[in-house]
Amino acid sequence: MVREVQDETDAFAAEVCWHYYVNGMTQAEIAQQLDATRLRVNQAIQRAKVAGMVKVRIEAPFIARIELQEAVRLRLGLRRVLVVPARQEPYDCHCAVGAALANYLTEKLRTRSWRSIGVSWGMTLEHAIRKLPQQSHSDLEIVSMLGGTMQGASFNSFSIVSGFAAALGANYSLLAAPIFLSEGVEREAFLAQEIFAAHFAKLESLDAAILTASDISPRSFLIANGLPKEISPDDLMRAGAIGDVLGRFLGRDGTRIDHPIDRRTIGVDLDIVRRIPEKVLAAAGRHKVDIIRAASMSGLVDTLVTDDVTAELIISGGLGQAHEEAAE
Repeated sequence: MVREVQDETDAFAAEVCWHYYVNGMTQAEIAQQLDATRLRVNQAIQRAKVAGMVKVRIEAPFIARIELQEAVRLRLGLRRVLVVPARQEPYDCHCAVGAALANYLTEKLRTRSWRSIGVSWGMTLEHAIRKLPQQSHSDLEIVSMLGGTMQGASFNSFSIVSGFAAALGANYSLLAAPIFLSEGVEREAFLAQEIFAAHFAKLESLDAAILTASDISPRSFLIANGLPKEISPDDLMRAGAIGDVLGRFLGRDGTRIDHPIDRRTIGVDLDIVRRIPEKVLAAAGRHKVDIIRAASMSGLVDTLVTDDVTAELIISGGLGQAHEEAAE
């Protein structure tokens, strides 16, 4: 545990020094980009000098990762990218990213006065909850951003929102509705019920959002178990879908597809998501490269948390696995 804390401190110092000595940024600019105080940036530079990290060049094992992060950030046009090493054999696209998200969220809650955080669902967020240290944020509320399913109990939206709240010592607000309405049910009439009004009002004023993304394949729990029986993955792909964020299916250019399922989805509208001050997307895997790109193009991502396998594919312009399979 002590070693992990030291590694995180060294990694921050290395990133600060890279921007300061190589990119020529001021301490104020670095503090703004890394969402840290100017004092912390200054202390990191001094600590790096004392430790011998700063000489003619920056000597640290984290530089390759920082370069990779910067390359992905520039490629996708994002505010910040966090890249963590993934387990290669067997490859796990959830564990490392979930742990990194837990660290990022813990640091943000230590330095920022967030009052409300919207959350999506999925196995990556379940892994993040497992890695979160027990905290106490009694003035914080975790708000579910979409409906749920009756299956996938440990990582559906109902369990994720309560799991985050328990780990963070926070309150929570649950959207107690299905993710997709049954065919023929009028969405506006359904949401007009009084029990939903207060919840959707909270979605209009979130301080941050923790999002995930999925492709159109059986790897996606939503595709495998959550779609209405009369809608198939082929239907969605014919409409141009390459994946979803918050149950909203996007095309390759980041626009929402024109399909009846979009009008049956119970959750926050993507236009509202775009106005949230900080949107964090936690996603990794060859099969998610295309939807990560699409979500970034759509303005749904400020900070991306991913792994090195995915990052290399993004900057190389490599095709996502969903695209490769469709081409075969």
